[in-house]
Amino acid sequence: MLVRFWGTRGSIAKPGPDTFRFGGNTSCVEVRSDTGTLLVIDCGTGAHGLGQALMQERPDGMEGSLLISHTHWDHIQGFPFFAPFFAPGHAWDVYGPSGLSGSLRSVLSGQMQHAYFPVTLDQFAATIRYHDLGVGTFRVGDVTVTTHHLNHPALTLAYRLQADGATVVYCCDHEPHAAELASGRGPVSGPDLHYAEFIEGADLVIHDAQYTALEFPAKLGWGHSSVEYAVRLCEEAGVARLVLTHHDPLRNDAAIDLILARVHADLADRGSPLEVMAASEGLVLRTSPSEGPGVETKAGGGGSQAETPSGPPALVWVADGDLEAALTTALRLEGLPFRVAGDESQLLEALEQQGASVLLLEPVTHPDGPGLTRRLRESLGNSRAETPVLMLAAEESLARLDDPLVSEWLVRPISERFLRARLRAWSLRTPCRWQRARPPGDEERRLRRLGELGLLDTEREERFDRLTRIAAAAFDVPIALISLIDAERQWFKSCHGLATGQTSRDLAFCAHAIAQRSDLLVADTWLDDRFADNPLVLGEPRIRFYAGSPLILDDGTCLGTLCLIDTRPRQLSSTELALLHDLRDLVLLEISPTPWPVAVHRS
Repeated sequence: MLVRFWGTRGSIAKPGPDTFRFGGNTSCVEVRSDTGTLLVIDCGTGAHGLGQALMQERPDGMEGSLLISHTHWDHIQGFPFFAPFFAPGHAWDVYGPSGLSGSLRSVLSGQMQHAYFPVTLDQFAATIRYHDLGVGTFRVGDVTVTTHHLNHPALTLAYRLQADGATVVYCCDHEPHAAELASGRGPVSGPDLHYAEFIEGADLVIHDAQYTALEFPAKLGWGHSSVEYAVRLCEEAGVARLVLTHHDPLRNDAAIDLILARVHADLADRGSPLEVMAASEGLVLRTSPSEGPGVETKAGGGGSQAETPSGPPALVWVADGDLEAALTTALRLEGLPFRVAGDESQLLEALEQQGASVLLLEPVTHPDGPGLTRRLRESLGNSRAETPVLMLAAEESLARLDDPLVSEWLVRPISERFLRARLRAWSLRTPCRWQRARPPGDEERRLRRLGELGLLDTEREERFDRLTRIAAAAFDVPIALISLIDAERQWFKSCHGLATGQTSRDLAFCAHAIAQRSDLLVADTWLDDRFADNPLVLGEPRIRFYAGSPLILDDGTCLGTLCLIDTRPRQLSSTELALLHDLRDLVLLEISPTPWPVAVHRS
């Protein structure tokens, strides 16, 4: 494969005399296989020069694929300036991670709104197809592409490209999971080991190296690697050649030279075979298969096919008009094709003709719902046996959770955000690491007791705000909340460090705490399948740590939690946990109508 660099800078473009040799444009890399398959990775300001070169090469039209690692501005700012998009006869497939804030297309169009840019995305003359990606494997021409989630504040993918017997891996932007690895020392384990397995045996790794080990502690949580970490992981993974990229905008050519000299000296002292260079604009590399072990190494990071919305439609059969509207709106917003069936015969006909990415049924309207799915599968045979079936129930009692033919029960009320996340996950066969808590067994009595206390939708009170201020200061966290879990929402009687007064119950970490009636401690949300894709993790307030202690009255009613939230992973010691319990009991004293002592529910 041929690899050419068009943009090498991180965060913001910085062209000038001090960055002339290594380049000032932001990320953009061109990759071509021997058969001519063209891939562009990231679309920073370097894409402008690439687009001009492609138009000179093939002015009448060409096909290509753009792989976007994530939608931070320095990786998409060149998108509106990429000349082939404006030329008739050109056809491009645009791939990138799908987020819960909208489809890839809608996010890319955001920077081309009238307030920011004079031309809209709809004015492109080329044929553009958009594909939302998760973790998995797909093919572009003769290139096999495997993706892997990176540790970055935005949902970010690494790409492993395999063609012509060679492997190229592109990894921007990524922060060590274990901060101590930023120094390049210490054992590689856990998620960092999984990441090393993803890049294992690559002939060429293009890796984020924005900081040095000395700079890294002040940038913790910013989502970038140190030079030392990139070198350490590539040595661990048996990589043949490492190209350091995403150079810090404050780093001039002389500083990059010094960093490279130090790296080369360290590698020589260790006798390491790893070849390391710095990315520079115009640098061209021809990547050939490595000799010996590692050429056939299987990529990590999952292996499921990453389907795109161009596949079979979702099939909807419900009688409730409001539910049908909610489903079709969610499918439309996610860019997923769908078809609404009027009866069982239409449903069967659509399945026979097109198949389905997912079946959406309503057991209230069709009490024989599971029987229906069995008949459909039996009539179609094994070819459609893996079609997921989602049942949308009006209440918990209608969900027959033991039915093996139903892939998932979605019990209303359900927020649009959660519904969209589940539909996308099932339609595209991608994991959705976001779970909502099931209501506790005494939900009706709990809600009735919560209403009797008269706390919901009341004005802020100093007696509660004082406690959240103390909690935030005592634990050095930016957010502390007194959260009450209502039927469809969590409402904050007191919120320190958070502008909003409530969220959907689907989003609520605290709903999980009241369901289990014990402390809920999440050291790192990115590593927890219940919360990793939660919008409050991927977006503001970017929750990385959560600790919630349930507020249980002396009659056994669990109302909500006193909770702590941080934007950094962390742990609570036993002493800190005891302090959280003390503060929780003080909240209960303010809530409980009974005099001291209140019941203390140690976890």
